[in-house]
Amino acid sequence: MNAGDETTARDLLARAHALLLDFDGPVCAVFSGFPAPVVADQLRTILADGGHHNLPHDIATVTDPFEILRYAAILGADEARYVEAAFTAHEVEAIVTAEPTPGAHDLMAAWHESGRALAIVSNNSTQSIEAYLDFYELRSLADYVSARTSPDPELLKPNPSLLRQAVNHLRRPSTECVYLGDSTTDIDAAHAIDMPAIGYANKPDKEIKLTGAGADAIITKLAQLVAVR
Repeated sequence: MNAGDETTARDLLARAHALLLDFDGPVCAVFSGFPAPVVADQLRTILADGGHHNLPHDIATVTDPFEILRYAAILGADEARYVEAAFTAHEVEAIVTAEPTPGAHDLMAAWHESGRALAIVSNNSTQSIEAYLDFYELRSLADYVSARTSPDPELLKPNPSLLRQAVNHLRRPSTECVYLGDSTTDIDAAHAIDMPAIGYANKPDKEIKLTGAGADAIITKLAQLVAVR
């Protein structure tokens, strides 16, 4: 993170009344111990059990479970429901081996101590996020969780629905909040409701992508933000 981005990120947080965090990336690496490609394979098995054997090449080889969910929704409501249920179960199973992001728990604690609201907004399932918060005894630090509760992938980011749900619950205008996420869809969703967005570039190629998406600031470590009041 260059000095300009660090200063901008700190200024955004200093002015914000609420911090919204993406989950997979900014809080933890959900699939660090239960690899996403394994989950994708198991979701393809769900489709095969339902008679869908001849998948398009891109779906047969994709390693992102969310892409399997999106394809299942194209096939039909039943397929989407079965795949989403299995996906949620695998996410919850993955939580016990999920690797916390360095500085994430400290940032959550410091923000909570400042008296300002904190929400987790994620395409991951609500059950998996709540399981993580309980596993690390962090539930008291999060005022709200806005996450996947439906098999409909159209409700997920970059659709701003989950972010809008969070700000409505927190009773704060989107312009008084900041979203911290690690993907271009996070930036797109935040900007769709005029919310400032900080990009978390936790991998070398992400800084370019997040810059291209128009992130208001980009950081590479959460630790530098812990002291912001």
